[in-house]
Amino acid sequence: MTPTEHDPTAHEAGSHGPSPREHRAAGDPAFTVRDTGGLPDDISERLVDTFRGHLAAREGGMAFSVHRAGEPLLQLHGGCADRGSGRPWSADTLAVLFSGTKGLTATLAAQQISRGTLDPQAPIAEYWPEFAAHGKADARVHHVLDHTIGLPYVDPDPASEEQRVDNQLMAARLAAQPTLWEPGTQVAYHAMTYGYLMAEILHRVSGRTISELLRTELAEPYGLDVHLALPEAEEPRVAPIFRSAGYRISTFLDEDPRRRAIVDRMYGSSLTSENPGFNTRLYHSAELAAGGGLGTAEAMARLYSLLADPESPILPAETRALVTRTWSRGRDAINDRPVRFGLGFELDDPIGTYGPVRPAFGHTGAGGGLHGAWPERGLAFSFLPNEMQSEDVDRRVKDLLDILAEVE
Repeated sequence: MTPTEHDPTAHEAGSHGPSPREHRAAGDPAFTVRDTGGLPDDISERLVDTFRGHLAAREGGMAFSVHRAGEPLLQLHGGCADRGSGRPWSADTLAVLFSGTKGLTATLAAQQISRGTLDPQAPIAEYWPEFAAHGKADARVHHVLDHTIGLPYVDPDPASEEQRVDNQLMAARLAAQPTLWEPGTQVAYHAMTYGYLMAEILHRVSGRTISELLRTELAEPYGLDVHLALPEAEEPRVAPIFRSAGYRISTFLDEDPRRRAIVDRMYGSSLTSENPGFNTRLYHSAELAAGGGLGTAEAMARLYSLLADPESPILPAETRALVTRTWSRGRDAINDRPVRFGLGFELDDPIGTYGPVRPAFGHTGAGGGLHGAWPERGLAFSFLPNEMQSEDVDRRVKDLLDILAEVE
């Protein structure tokens, strides 16, 4: 249905029908609101005002989308997608998802689980014999998905960015090294290695690369604008990422030099170097299943709304229940952050990462991105920025979810 232009301050009585209302916010040509009337008017107005306030306080752009059962309820985007050219953020702007990519990978793994081609309780070596080296014969698939495998970094370190984006090389190195602890005995976020390990496991069970799986199992069947190995022709749509002043990683960790050294090995220079790789064609064309996906907030909200739908076309209800129950929880042994994981998905945690509603599942991304669902409310959401802020100071998506949580 074609959106109609209207006064952004006017909300028609009884407007909760299916017709979308799209407008440019008054005085701000780079801020667009698309409201289908699926949320109460007062909630929509407050979300718009809060989004506008955060947008005005930042240098970059961002998008926020709310969906139910695959259909949009509210879509907001605005600000600057590219500070160099002045290009505004538009409805089809792509941005790096960082660890939001892990939710895509988890969904692909869940599909294989639902088909019986992947058993989370099976030894990894059953699918990938080389992984049994150095006492890992009994390590299970779920130990990778629930971040308890004990392989938080690759040894030896990648010697170049070309090596870092080589899934097969990194997977072979991980298969050949011992774990830091007995799998399953500690939980710690595997920022990069989750992707190398799951890309290899999924390739072994499906015969397809992770980008092929994403394209054929999710992007094309469900009309999702998400990508690994982004085609070069799509590069003009990408919003370059930049860091706000004072950006830091692992903000829950004190100055423990041993664990800080592990964090440095986990991330390498991927987030903090002077010229980080995440804005390069090399990175965008790779298949980094932990943090290299690109997509839109619209696509991510639609994905999670389809996953949360009791009649989900993506996963049977019993599989969703399996992958979103608690598989690991506790204080991250490396980052000192409270965590709770399903099979590849983050779950609601004690610090309210997914707002005040429980249960919740999804995945965050470095710098402030967050994508997920409140299944008992039937709501899914995605927040996607190109300006990275440190977790301990970033209020953008927290404020939006606090308002959205008022929808019963």
